[in-house]
Amino acid sequence: MAAMQWMNAPAMIPNCPPGLEYLTQIDQVLVHQQVELLEAILGFETNNRYVVKNSVGQQVYFAAERTDCCTRQCCGPLRPFEIQVTDNAGQEVLHLHRPLRCGSCCCPCCLQEIEVQSPPGTPIGYIVQKWHICLPIFSVLNAEREEVLKIKGPCIPCRCCTDVNFKVLAKDGETEVGKITKQWTGLVREAFTDAENFGVQFPMDLDVKVKATLLGACFLIDFMFFEHNK
Repeated sequence: MAAMQWMNAPAMIPNCPPGLEYLTQIDQVLVHQQVELLEAILGFETNNRYVVKNSVGQQVYFAAERTDCCTRQCCGPLRPFEIQVTDNAGQEVLHLHRPLRCGSCCCPCCLQEIEVQSPPGTPIGYIVQKWHICLPIFSVLNAEREEVLKIKGPCIPCRCCTDVNFKVLAKDGETEVGKITKQWTGLVREAFTDAENFGVQFPMDLDVKVKATLLGACFLIDFMFFEHNK
């Protein structure tokens, strides 16, 4: 098996959180969830792990969930989690915190949210679900909790034999500036594992902190709509 090729570390950039310099050079990332054999065979929920690559297949980051066993088994896809995102030197450059929230649109006061920190402990953005009777809609917020973008998904996010697109929109809610795509991985993999592939596209000149926040949105969308409910 060929060794993983890492994207070369760029030079430090003023006012850019350490480790996010990679994101200044790209307009998309590919997120591949790793297949966990114990989970695939026995249905025992394990911590999710992801490889984040650029468009030419070079690894940019590695992401690992940190959730205790009891929470994973009892709460399933609704579980609160911490995800640590590390660079090629093993340094944590992003920390994602998802609190426990309700999974029903009937409770508009307790919808899903994720906080993105870089460096760990310093919030740089939030993804907040907005109430809608049938569509998955999210606000992309900056560190001051001001809306900078929106995300709008399809009425039925879980579709068979096709990609599923969540549009990234400007604040007007109409102009598409990017997208988060859950990629169809084949019938066997879709049926027997919840290891997903995603693509996250954004403007090259987008604020690097907002790019990192959109990466956080990818993980939240995975848990909300594509994690198998045991």
